[in-house]
Amino acid sequence: MAETEKKTVLLGIDTSNYTTSAALSIPDPGHASGGFVIKQVKKLLTVKDGQKGLRQSDAVFAHTVNLPGLMEELFSGLDFIPEIAGIGYSARPRPIDGSYMPCFLVGETVARSMAAALRVPLFPLSHQEGHIAAAAYSAMEDSGSSLLAEVPFLAFHVSGGTTDLLYVTHKGTTYDIKPLGCSVDLHAGQAIDRTGVMLGLSFPCGPALEKLASVNTVKIPSPKICVRGCDCNLSGLENLTKKMLDDGAAPEAIAAYTFAFIGKTLETMTKNALELYPGAPVLFAGGVMSNKLMRGKLSALCKTCGTAAFFAEPAFSADNAAGISLLAARAFAVRTFAARTFAAQTEENPS
Repeated sequence: MAETEKKTVLLGIDTSNYTTSAALSIPDPGHASGGFVIKQVKKLLTVKDGQKGLRQSDAVFAHTVNLPGLMEELFSGLDFIPEIAGIGYSARPRPIDGSYMPCFLVGETVARSMAAALRVPLFPLSHQEGHIAAAAYSAMEDSGSSLLAEVPFLAFHVSGGTTDLLYVTHKGTTYDIKPLGCSVDLHAGQAIDRTGVMLGLSFPCGPALEKLASVNTVKIPSPKICVRGCDCNLSGLENLTKKMLDDGAAPEAIAAYTFAFIGKTLETMTKNALELYPGAPVLFAGGVMSNKLMRGKLSALCKTCGTAAFFAEPAFSADNAAGISLLAARAFAVRTFAARTFAAQTEENPS
């Protein structure tokens, strides 16, 4: 009987405000993304009907309950024996001083405990870095282009907790991220969820609201957006959709208007950013960018501006641990190469 193959893997853990996730990647320094994602598992945190979000204490409890079952699922059904060579985790929302959210402590606790027991390196990262890495991986796999691994690029991180426009350059095994703009009030995902809850949809509302919008047949008003440079305001959308509802507009029309408003906002921010960085490719990441209704116009805008738009598949665009495991794989590969080089030099030139 043939012996089961062993493979070196890097484990990634992400415990964001609304999703528990874990993933495995195989390091490959020759690949544009530094490796391959072989499996990821995730579970949305439950939000009670009528509520617009989760308290951090509830998110921490939910992650604590979710992680053991997800880890069992992640390591079951593999056709090889995984040898964990390192563990990456989301330690904070963004890679900046002062960035903190209690829900990430759950992933840190598990990652540090496992790394200590297995005696493998630990790679603390940020949720935002993971989003960018996962989205870039998916976009490059789908397009066959390695451009996002070769040149600086613009990146949107659009979700329930962020509406950020970033300028991303490559820095070692991760990124140097320069903020260009953001929503100064409500985030895009929050605006979508508030409209969805107002229409009686269950939280998170994005997919159900998109389904409503896709069957709209009536003309909607031209969105009156607020964009200054690369910053935007989105809080006015809630008042506008409420007025539409009070005036008797159909839910389908309200849903379509919501995505038209957010889409036009992102288009304007993109155009303004490309005036600062002409020709830079644009990566759209985050759960909101799973929305197919906005992608066509954003792609067309980038083409008109002489550059390319990249989108991730939904599994790599919404919250996930895939990017964290990939970044850990990159860091592990560099560390391993450095160790081997040092060993070879020491052998050649013993002291």
